[in-house]
Amino acid sequence: MSAHPARCFLCAARMLAPTTRALRWPGGFRRRFALACGSCGVLTDGAEGPAALAHLGEALSGEVFALGRDAPYGLDPYTLRTAATRWRRAASPVGEAQRRALGRPHSDLAAEGQLSDMVPGEGPEVAIGVMCRSGEWEGALGHLRAHLRWASGIVILADGAGPDLQPEDRVLVSRRDMDGDFAAQRNALQDLSPSPWMLQLDTDETLDPDAAALLPALAGLADAGDAVSVGLPRRNLVDGVAADLYPDTQYRLNRRETRFTGRVHERPERPWQRSVLSLHGTIDHHLERARVETRSQAYEAMVPGGGRLGEAQALLQPFRD
Repeated sequence: MSAHPARCFLCAARMLAPTTRALRWPGGFRRRFALACGSCGVLTDGAEGPAALAHLGEALSGEVFALGRDAPYGLDPYTLRTAATRWRRAASPVGEAQRRALGRPHSDLAAEGQLSDMVPGEGPEVAIGVMCRSGEWEGALGHLRAHLRWASGIVILADGAGPDLQPEDRVLVSRRDMDGDFAAQRNALQDLSPSPWMLQLDTDETLDPDAAALLPALAGLADAGDAVSVGLPRRNLVDGVAADLYPDTQYRLNRRETRFTGRVHERPERPWQRSVLSLHGTIDHHLERARVETRSQAYEAMVPGGGRLGEAQALLQPFRD
């Protein structure tokens, strides 16, 4: 394989790899594929490009999807749900076999599903939360306030001791010593959520409020599939330049009871099968080159072996197709 594998035509991850996966259709027809994306799970016979993406977009534009035997890609029910989110659509399984396969990815069942548009603000309530240093909460609130158009509330958890504050309606500022444990701080923030779901952002991350307005719909899609976590693509901008590390999926939209694990590079503790991968709702991560060059070493010092020392190279490489 090349040092820089081709990007997936659907999710843009550099995770296409040879596979032995196959799909089957009612009646016994079976088709093997050459490649699978290790991120979204789409199957192909080659490094498909814009034509395959256009074909899939058209196939997902109606009320019903049924994978064609000769389509230039393959989708199981789990990947169908993921693919539909790229076009702001929700895919629901048709029949018991499809429902079972959705919960057991990646199955060998060719995807069929009902399709509908995701509607902004429609779905379970979602709060937005952020962790910050003790003196940063007012700046963080300024960046998050626009999200009150769709979010049930804003929760800010500042590092350090002090009383809780409610500076305005639907805003809570709480304080807690982080003590070098990012997962514990995220868990404390989860517990403060006034809603069943919470989106967590960091102070150096932004998400367009119009795109974020579909997060309740994504949470509803997860609830319908017995999932507890939703992964969103993240675009890393180093001194304003998009990095090659993309989509850098972050599982930040989670049910309130979901726990994070890991003192650094923390992540939700749940089987990945109980998650939804969304191709909508890109988080922008704003970084300075000097920070990229030093943060992995800092994390490594905190947790030996957990600093992801090779990540800086991908962040400093400009994005390319």
